[in-house]
Amino acid sequence: MQNLGFGLGLRPDHYETILAEHPAVGFFEALSENYLVPGGKALNYLDRIRSQYPLVLHGVSLSIGSTEPIDRNYLKALKSLARRIEPAWVSDHLCWTGTDGINLHDLMPMPYTREALRHLVPRICEVQDFLGARILLENVSSYVAYRASEMTEWEFLAELSREADCLLLLDVNNVYVNSVNHRFDPDEFIRNLPIERVAQIHLAGHERQETFIIDTHDAPIVDAVWALYERTCERLGAVSTMIERDANIPPLHDLLAELDIARRLCLSQATA
Repeated sequence: MQNLGFGLGLRPDHYETILAEHPAVGFFEALSENYLVPGGKALNYLDRIRSQYPLVLHGVSLSIGSTEPIDRNYLKALKSLARRIEPAWVSDHLCWTGTDGINLHDLMPMPYTREALRHLVPRICEVQDFLGARILLENVSSYVAYRASEMTEWEFLAELSREADCLLLLDVNNVYVNSVNHRFDPDEFIRNLPIERVAQIHLAGHERQETFIIDTHDAPIVDAVWALYERTCERLGAVSTMIERDANIPPLHDLLAELDIARRLCLSQATA
């Protein structure tokens, strides 16, 4: 998979600044659901930015883990958008987002079981066959664990990516969040991922409570996550990396400063 360098999540707050200032960003990640329409202002901006930068698509509605059939109307709209902007790849989350036709508007974790693998693999293959490309699936933050789980999260991700021949979007912040919430060693998670399957990395901020962490995407990246990212780069090498900010969105220049930290940490490992 192509290494696009260091990118940012594309947010409407920054459209005009991006087009006016042409910042030194390797790529932008667009939220798929914001552009699944035949026209409009947002899509116009996306087309204009696409003419200047590589784009990737990142969705929140695939619900690959659901027991309901894959939403073919959603896939058709996603495929149409992908044909229009030709993203380097399409990603979503390893989760389920609703049941009985109700969207919970949250990314609910999967149980890490053989049964879940048997359920997920053909669904992932169905999506990839429809889109005509491998997709990336992201590890999600979680606040509950299933008693039924038979393996660790990283074992599940490794097995799933091999069986479905999909790729992984590694959210380093989510690894750290889950390591605190579920009391495991985040470095063990990173050490046991299949290097060849990780095609992109996410970085983001979170909110710490007394005994747990919430993945909020509304604050700067904390030192512990930066340190874990540096160790991740030591193992994985250079992987396309981007920063997510979904609330309390600062000026673009502030995010570019954070992106410079990611660039420095990653490149320091490449030259070590």
